[in-house]
Amino acid sequence: MGLTSSLRRNNKSFLRIFMILVLSCIPGRTNLCSNHSVTTPIDLPPDIRSSLDSLDLEGYISFNDVHNASKDFGNRYQLPPLAILHPRSVSDISTMVRHIVHLGSTSNLTVAARGHGHSLQGQSLAHQGVVINMESLRSPDIKIHKGKQPYADVSGGESWINILRETLKYGLSPKSWTDYLHLTVGGTLSNAGISGQAFKYGPQINNVYQLEIITGKGEVMTCSEKQNSELFYSVLGGLGQFGIITRARIALGPAPHMVKWIRVLYSDFSAFSRDQEHLITKKNGFDYVEGFVTVNRTDLLDNWRSSFSPNDSIGASQFKSEGKTLYCLEVVKYFILEEANSTNLVRCENISSDKSLNSLDHTLGLLT
Repeated sequence: MGLTSSLRRNNKSFLRIFMILVLSCIPGRTNLCSNHSVTTPIDLPPDIRSSLDSLDLEGYISFNDVHNASKDFGNRYQLPPLAILHPRSVSDISTMVRHIVHLGSTSNLTVAARGHGHSLQGQSLAHQGVVINMESLRSPDIKIHKGKQPYADVSGGESWINILRETLKYGLSPKSWTDYLHLTVGGTLSNAGISGQAFKYGPQINNVYQLEIITGKGEVMTCSEKQNSELFYSVLGGLGQFGIITRARIALGPAPHMVKWIRVLYSDFSAFSRDQEHLITKKNGFDYVEGFVTVNRTDLLDNWRSSFSPNDSIGASQFKSEGKTLYCLEVVKYFILEEANSTNLVRCENISSDKSLNSLDHTLGLLT
C-alpha cells in the first residue's frame, strides 16, 4: 500500500512538472510580442504616473532606473516597465494591485512579480507596466518551527541560500532544492523547483504546507491543502498567473552533517539512462541523483575535468574526443556525524560506463 501511494504521488508530481514545462513554453502573456525588443511606449493616460507616485507605501516606486527589470535570464525579450515597486511590506503589494484594478482596463497597466529574474519566457516582465521587486520583501524574518514536522515560515522574496544558512543553525534544511540557491522562494515555487532530490521528495512545490497570496484583485489570502485549496494548487507552479506569493511555509528535514559526492561520466546514453533509472528506484539508495548532458570541450565554460580530483585524471583522460557529447550522473549520499568517514567524503569519482552500475552499487553498499 505504501509503495502504491508513493508511486501515485510521484505520477502526480511528474504530471504537474510536465504541464509546467508545457505552459512555460507558451507565451501566454499579452506583453510577449512577436517583436522581442519593444521600445515603443504603450499609450497611457497622462495621470497614470502621478497616481502611482501618490500611493501611500512603506517602500517606494522607481520610474527612472528600470533597465535591469526590462529583461530576464532567458534574454529573449526586451520589455521595459513604466515603474518598479520596491515593497517593504505585503500591504505595499496589495495596495499597488488594488490601485491598478481600480484604474481599470483603460490604463493598459500590467503587473509582474520579479524575484531574481531567472524566468525564461518573460514572466517577470511587464511592458510599460509595474514590476514588483520581490527581493525587497524580506520581512518579517525567517521563523523556524521544530517538532515532528518541522517547517520554516519565510517571505516570498527571501532567497534559498539565506533559508539554508538559517535552518542549519537548528540542524535542519529544506527537503528539496534547486541547483542554484540565490533564487527567491516565490520565484521557484511559481515554477516547480527541481533538483536531484526531486525523485525522493518531489519538487519544491510538493514540500509546501501553506502560502500567503495576493490575488489579482489585491486581496491577501492564506491557502493550503485544506484552506482555499484551489488557489493553493493553482499558484504552485502557476508561473505567477494566479497570484503573487508573499509568504510560504516550507517543509524541513534533518540536515546531513557530511556527504559523499560521486560524478559518473558516460559516452553511451543507453547505459547512462539505465543507471539513472536504477538509482532512483533503489530502496535506501542515494539521496541525490541528477543527470545532465555536456560536450567534451576544454574551454572555461564547459571544463568538466576540473571537478575530478588528480587521482581520477587517468580515468577522465579516456574521454579524448573533442566535441563529443557526454552524459554525466551526479549522485550524493547523506551522512549523520556518527556515520561519516571524513577520508571518504566530498570526493568525486570517475567510473567508466561499462562498469558504472556495478561500481555504484558496490560504493552504495560500502557507504550504507
